[in-house]
Amino acid sequence: MKVFTLHLQAATEYAKVLNVTSFVGQDSTGKFGLMANHERFMTILEFGLARYKINNDKWCYVALPGGVLHFVENELFISSREYLIDENYEKLSDELEQFIRKEEIKTQIVRQSLHKLEQEMFKRLWNVGRMEN
Repeated sequence: MKVFTLHLQAATEYAKVLNVTSFVGQDSTGKFGLMANHERFMTILEFGLARYKINNDKWCYVALPGGVLHFVENELFISSREYLIDENYEKLSDELEQFIRKEEIKTQIVRQSLHKLEQEMFKRLWNVGRMEN
């Protein structure tokens, strides 16, 4: 059985998975699969779940908020802001939902901060314009 090595890289963690026999992910064109000795390949992963098999056993799932995938010299590198790994699909799916909720809250906070910053900049520009007249 032919195998390859999977490297999962995030800002604060790294995992090296040996003896991977297959990987299934999704990019903007749809789902795709990789096996050992695949030719050089690079793509941008979509937000969601990917999966891989070790020694043709059961599937392991990886939740990703997107990322860059690069397969070269029988090694698969996935770089993402963060990732979650679990063999239990339902558990990981629940964790992914919680992650999505947290990301939505963070995005809302950033938007509010940007809106406040924009308002403050307009006020200052208005005041500068009034002073010049």
